[in-house]
Amino acid sequence: MKKRRIAVVHGPNLNMLGKREVGIYGRLTLDELNSSIKTEAAAAGADVEFFQSNGEGEIIDYIHGIGHLDGMIINPGAYTHTSIALRDAIAAVKIPAVEVHLSNIHSREEFRRQSMIAPVCVGQISGFGPYSYIAGLLGLLDFLKGASGAK
Repeated sequence: MKKRRIAVVHGPNLNMLGKREVGIYGRLTLDELNSSIKTEAAAAGADVEFFQSNGEGEIIDYIHGIGHLDGMIINPGAYTHTSIALRDAIAAVKIPAVEVHLSNIHSREEFRRQSMIAPVCVGQISGFGPYSYIAGLLGLLDFLKGASGAK
């Protein structure tokens, strides 16, 4: 079986995990989260590469360069609700993407309930803290195997 290569893209303010609004986002740092994802990916037979930026343009440039990978997990942070440009970049690379969020964006402020990104993703997972990323990874790997009938 081919070893899948997955990009994990962390958007704005995720570099502040463990320090920022711990009641919402928890105490786990970004490095700890990445380590957990890497461990789960290895157990599932996949490789992951990580990218984090607070800048919309930097995230878009990174996404433009990952068309050779098998898929992407993305937590767009606040750009989820505002960035048509990020949405267009995800659509342009034509690799399956899963949108993830640590908090349940649908139970928060009204402005957080709309995702510009979800329509160009194969799925969205939110509200399970760090496990949102693991569930997104496993779901994406399952999708890539063709086991998922959902589109």
